[in-house]
Amino acid sequence: MVLATLALWPLDGSLAASASVTGLSLVYLAGGLPVGWRAAVTLWQERVLDIDLLMVVAAVAAAVVGAPFEGAVLLTLFSISTTLEERALGRARRAIEALMELRPETALRKAPDGSVTEVAAVDLGVGDVVVLRPGARVPVDGLIVSGRGSLDEANITGESMPVAREPGAQVFEATVNLDGVLEVAVTKTVEESTIARMIALVTEAQAARAPSERFSAWFGQRYTVAVMAGAVLAFAAFYWLGRDWEEALYRSATLLVAASPCAIVISVPAAILSALSAAARGGVLFKGGGALETLAAVDTFAFDKTGTLTTGKATVTAVVALDGDEQGFLSLLAGLEAHSEHHSAAAIRQEAEDRDIEPSIVVNVAARPSAGIVGEWGDEQVWAGNPRLAAQMKAAIDHPALKSLAADTQTVIYLGRGAQVLGAVTIADQIRPTSVRALAALRQSGVATIVMMTGDRLPVAQRIGAELGLKPTEIHADMLPEDKVRMVSELTADGKIAFVGDGVNDAAALARADVGIAMGAAGSDVALQAADVALLSEDMGRLADAHRLARHAATIIRQNLVFAMGAMAILVTGGLFFELPLPLAVIGHEGGTVLVVLNGLRLLRDPIRRDGTKTAPNTSVPASSSQPIPREAYRRKVPRRAG
Repeated sequence: MVLATLALWPLDGSLAASASVTGLSLVYLAGGLPVGWRAAVTLWQERVLDIDLLMVVAAVAAAVVGAPFEGAVLLTLFSISTTLEERALGRARRAIEALMELRPETALRKAPDGSVTEVAAVDLGVGDVVVLRPGARVPVDGLIVSGRGSLDEANITGESMPVAREPGAQVFEATVNLDGVLEVAVTKTVEESTIARMIALVTEAQAARAPSERFSAWFGQRYTVAVMAGAVLAFAAFYWLGRDWEEALYRSATLLVAASPCAIVISVPAAILSALSAAARGGVLFKGGGALETLAAVDTFAFDKTGTLTTGKATVTAVVALDGDEQGFLSLLAGLEAHSEHHSAAAIRQEAEDRDIEPSIVVNVAARPSAGIVGEWGDEQVWAGNPRLAAQMKAAIDHPALKSLAADTQTVIYLGRGAQVLGAVTIADQIRPTSVRALAALRQSGVATIVMMTGDRLPVAQRIGAELGLKPTEIHADMLPEDKVRMVSELTADGKIAFVGDGVNDAAALARADVGIAMGAAGSDVALQAADVALLSEDMGRLADAHRLARHAATIIRQNLVFAMGAMAILVTGGLFFELPLPLAVIGHEGGTVLVVLNGLRLLRDPIRRDGTKTAPNTSVPASSSQPIPREAYRRKVPRRAG
């Protein structure tokens, strides 16, 4: 194109003619032939009229009527704008590459005899123990069995501050050990780890089109056919109105460029992909653009209580053994709860461990959703749960000592043998420090209704609800899983609803809601599978950030569509009634396309991540570390496996 431009000035004579022919020929070959071939193949094989074909046809038409320079300008600007679009959208699509870069290739595996061997991370199996030294990335998901230290989890959860971890705490692949030497027992292989699930979610999200994306693609294909037909009709009309065939063809080529829907078609995916990538960097994973668009329209939020609005890290506050033997009582209760993953079970097991009480052996254990757990101790049936389970077992809980516990605002877990109640414990849970601010932010953003649903007793729910600033009418207690599903269904009649939960009991409600949001999904498989959105962090503020980002994306999409359609209307009007030159139509068309892409890419800079969070995914030394972390000289490279 530069060579063709030089032919206009300063070159002249035969040299200018040669430069013009050579330059224009190269432009048409390089800018038109590959695009035209791809468009022709697409039309032949898929019966799809590619928008790119419109540009090639317009450029050829310009050359036919004696305006090859204008056609060359069209192809050049079209090629430049297409390249810019691909590079810009590539920033939004590189999320998977960034996730892959987080994964360490090697790990230090500790053998039973205490020796440490460097192995490939893919060779680690469940139960292996790995040694983490300061500055090392966690190779796989696991539990700390020895040592204490701080971990930088920014790349996984988006948290900007290091998190203190001690024995028994869960650690996630690709997080960074800042200080201390840790021994971690592997709980998931590389194929099942947090990063693997994040990669799967991001891949699924990019493949799943939002409704507006599907509509824009549908509209673009049909509108492209209409534009091609309209250009033919315009040529006939201009020629019938007295224009010569060359001028009629030039004017119809101008209309072909002006009416091309490139900017309309690219408006939605540019914003959707950018928003998905920004959210993923902040620890929020959407399972597709549809979930993002739906979340933007949500005006009702329903929350599970335990483990969602509260920390789920309960502690035992009182123990009542009706026979006076607290040690035997806790031994049996801990043995039964050893088979449960509920938050209250963890508190009971921890209480027994703190008292050095050995759990009893209980077998054939089965969970009863929203009621409790039942098993066999010797030849007797034992159970632990709430009043609902006690009623199922025909056990009376009217003992004076138990009545005083029931009058409290804390959760009560009863233990029984057959129809006999042996005693009870009370368990207290605390609200998350970020829950109050998150609910306030949702209300300020215009969310009309916020409700809390729980299977816990009403006094407990009211205590938690009061601390969260919820009204009595917004608190719903003593709910079974089917009750949550029923209420979610009722709330959908008033608009779009999002349900936020974290456990097995929430899976049905997560699936029934317009948007299911899994809280703390880095450790919850069932919730992650049922949900549309996964919050990897336990910071409730991420939920408000995700809702704000979704609404921002919806605004950007509307801006892009209005601008694209307005610009196209102006260009078409100019081509029909005001003798719009082809180069000006080209600049308006390609410039508008680039502008809507850049407007969509603004979402990549959305501040969903907290201040201080690192932005470089492959940085090995955390920004939050005040002291330089020495390189691990003892580590050597392990060759990648083939494939």
